[in-house]
Amino acid sequence: MKRRNFIQFASSALATVGISQLDIMQQGDKYAKTLAKNFRRKLALLVGINQYNNGLSPLEGCVNDVRLQEQLLTYRFGFNPKDILTLTDTQATRQGILTAFEEHLIKQAKPGDIVVFHFSGHGSQVADPDKDTPDGLNSTLVPIDAGFPAGYPSQGGKVQDIMGHTLFLLMYALKTENVTFVLDSCHSGGAKRGNFAVRSRDGGKQLQVSSNELEYQRQWLKRLNLSPQEFIKLRRQNIAKGVVIASAKREQLALDASFDDFSAGAFTYLFTQYLWQQPENQSVKRILVDVSRSTNIYSDRKGYSQIPELELNVKQPNPSLYFTSFKTNYAEAVVTKVNGNQVELWLGGVDSQSLTAFEKDAIFTVADGTGRGLVKLESRQGLVGKGTLIDTSQLQTGTLLQEKIRGIPANIKLNIGLDDAFDSYTLAQAKQAFQRINRVLASPLRQQEVQYIFGVMTQARYQELEKRPIPNLPPIGSFGLFLATLDEIVPKSFGNTGETVTKAIERLTPKFKSLLAARIVKQMLGNTNTSKIKVTASMNIADTQKVISETFPVRGVSKDKNQSIPVKLSVTTENGIPKLPIGTQVAFELENKESTPLYISILVIDAAGEMAVIFPNDWSVSEGAALLAAGEKRIIPTQNDGFKLTVGKPFGMTEALIIASTDPLRNSLKVLKDIAKRGGTTRGPVAPNDDEVLDITDKLLTDLDAATRGGLNVEGIQLPAGVRGVDTDRLAAMAIAFDVVKQKMT
Repeated sequence: MKRRNFIQFASSALATVGISQLDIMQQGDKYAKTLAKNFRRKLALLVGINQYNNGLSPLEGCVNDVRLQEQLLTYRFGFNPKDILTLTDTQATRQGILTAFEEHLIKQAKPGDIVVFHFSGHGSQVADPDKDTPDGLNSTLVPIDAGFPAGYPSQGGKVQDIMGHTLFLLMYALKTENVTFVLDSCHSGGAKRGNFAVRSRDGGKQLQVSSNELEYQRQWLKRLNLSPQEFIKLRRQNIAKGVVIASAKREQLALDASFDDFSAGAFTYLFTQYLWQQPENQSVKRILVDVSRSTNIYSDRKGYSQIPELELNVKQPNPSLYFTSFKTNYAEAVVTKVNGNQVELWLGGVDSQSLTAFEKDAIFTVADGTGRGLVKLESRQGLVGKGTLIDTSQLQTGTLLQEKIRGIPANIKLNIGLDDAFDSYTLAQAKQAFQRINRVLASPLRQQEVQYIFGVMTQARYQELEKRPIPNLPPIGSFGLFLATLDEIVPKSFGNTGETVTKAIERLTPKFKSLLAARIVKQMLGNTNTSKIKVTASMNIADTQKVISETFPVRGVSKDKNQSIPVKLSVTTENGIPKLPIGTQVAFELENKESTPLYISILVIDAAGEMAVIFPNDWSVSEGAALLAAGEKRIIPTQNDGFKLTVGKPFGMTEALIIASTDPLRNSLKVLKDIAKRGGTTRGPVAPNDDEVLDITDKLLTDLDAATRGGLNVEGIQLPAGVRGVDTDRLAAMAIAFDVVKQKMT
């Protein structure tokens, strides 16, 4: 695919069908051997800007992006910290960035060296004098000293941006081919979206770059002995060299996101966290397949669209990420400081959805498979943890750690944002009403992570939603729940026009319980990457061999070298997420690869946050209904079950969570049987109401905690009464996400 302009991405060429986790993992050695050279130097320039002014909206997560990359490059890719130069906030002026690129990268990098350039901040667009693209715009990076010209927007002017054309020349000037640019910014979307800030400054043909920028390009053309015509021809063909990874397509948003108690780029966090979870480096194309999938799922949950893109201009058809190899182990954390039995940790490998389970009392073990070197987490701020060594092992800086036990707080809350569109009276009424609801915390937007936004359907929002195929839009003036960008609504959450804000919140109180339960299940239990249980699960088209999606704990299945999982083709997908039309009949296939029985539960949570229990489904028997024998493979439902699983409304992202436990889930099973009995159900799925679902979730955590405490046999490991433990050796919680759509996919 020919590219017309640097940092302008039109469409992804990645193949997202038929690549499983184990297939990706098994390819690692191939790429490692191909690139196992002794490179002389690894150089990185990392730029992150939060403190914009001059009329530009400040950001929160760009400096954290720099830290995320810095820790990853140091502890996973073997970069010497002295070879990593960071520019943040006031350091990241236009001249500061250009000078650092020249001095740190161009002057130092020799043939064969590795170069990484990362930018997190605002992107924009300016008029392109050469009109490389039909719209006549060139994408730019916005340094801290760039802003809007005087008189904008009524009139245009010049800005201190760094053009994509300039970056092409800098990349071209590097003496090595092993170059990677990672750009977490975008070029559209405005200053904010709901609870998020958008990494974009408004731009367009009315803005031109400064004369200094054009003169800087002319100087580089002279130094590189390139004519203006040759320059235009080269950049219209492709990027200058190496690899460029962009956090979003040109027309999409790159968001500053809140993760628990800190902010970061949504893409940068998911990208770096994914890499901590790999036992070895992979090809850049394979990595982008999985990261694109996870970014797409994350953005869909929040109500927007963000899909990373990749450009290559390399001699090697499919290079390893950052043109280097590592072979170490999966990791959730790394030891960064040691003082006696006190250690400081960087928790870069912890899943963003599970951070609440790593505030205190989580247990880590050294990632060497021995089970020794246990660290108990005492506190966490952002991704920096403080821990205590609880056995006699001695740890060194750089030691990788894996999750052993996560400590789930008993009083997890649902965070609700309050709409900016509320006037002061409505806002005060909403705050007062929310204070009466247990375990629901309401706060103004962009102060912390929120799961949903309580808001009002304005005329502008109605008109925007009307452009999409959303049935039964709520009336203007009604109150309900939005996803975190305010660009999507939660189905069945809006009332009628004229309802008071207090009555709306009272009406939604049972819904909040259901949404809280869904948050606990999805965000606290998901440990596909960390569990060591050997079990596989897939969702198939019913009565066929056609696989929709499959999942398994990589650490569990991969530890048995005699077992393999074939790559299976999925149904129609978009960026790795299956799209299933209404009416599709599905079935789950489970296989217990352990030598002991497993107890299975399958929960489905739809786009409205409502939960159904698919398995167990025989309510006439005891806990044996949930049992999957050692070595057993089972289809759910079977032909004898007397029911079919059919995809239904609401439209949007639905998730199936498959829970496999080594211990019986007695308390949760009893609650489910009671619900089934009250509803007159003896066989089939159970759909508890909003008031019941939180009780089921609480009982499930109680079961898992009892199993964890019963298995603790290492002196010094103790969990306090207010924390429920979940052991990676006793639980596997696997998720399959799919998008419910209206039309039949071809």
